[in-house]
Amino acid sequence: MQLERLGRVAYEPTLAAMQAYTAERTEDSDDRLWLCEHDPVFTQGLAGQAGHVLAPGDIPVVATNRGGQVTFHGPGQVVAYPLLDLRRRGYFVKEYVYRLEEAILRTLVHFGVTGHRVAGAPGIYVRLDDPFSHAALSGPMPAHDPFRGLGKIAALGIKVSRHCTFHGAAFNVAMDLEPFERINPCGYAGLKTVDLSTIGVQSTWEEAAEVLGRKLQTYLAP
Repeated sequence: MQLERLGRVAYEPTLAAMQAYTAERTEDSDDRLWLCEHDPVFTQGLAGQAGHVLAPGDIPVVATNRGGQVTFHGPGQVVAYPLLDLRRRGYFVKEYVYRLEEAILRTLVHFGVTGHRVAGAPGIYVRLDDPFSHAALSGPMPAHDPFRGLGKIAALGIKVSRHCTFHGAAFNVAMDLEPFERINPCGYAGLKTVDLSTIGVQSTWEEAAEVLGRKLQTYLAP
């Protein structure tokens, strides 16, 4: 899998490029992993509802063909786009999502943080009161408050076409988090969004991208 660091790039040309690569690839095309950060943008998934975009203001809203609801991309966030042939790698979509999440969990471990999955809500979450606690979440979260005491630190939104993946994951490092208050993140009203900085971990974008890139190469391996 070729790892390419794109730097800070606009969202829409990057979306067009990964769509084109996926549409044109053959059985012999290389798998790739793009790492980048975007200028501020809200992106809306196929299941997105307009009511979850509360007050976008001067930040553009872009409709996409990925799964999921609305999220925000901006500087200080590592965005990972794995462009993979799942059939060649030997696993299916459900395992692909699990592997994506596992790479993010292991990236958090590198920084001393324990991340958590929440059933039915793709992405990775941390305890707001003690993100460094290694204790597992105690029992199922209540249906009326599935994110009790948690903040979301990474979001997933993927698309698979002809067994090939695009879109991917966004990992919050050191961002201006205010735009998340203008939406219901991933369709959940009141869901708190955090980054490494707000939970007390200091890292540069470059360091976090390097760690996440290594973990993705490991956990997305055939």
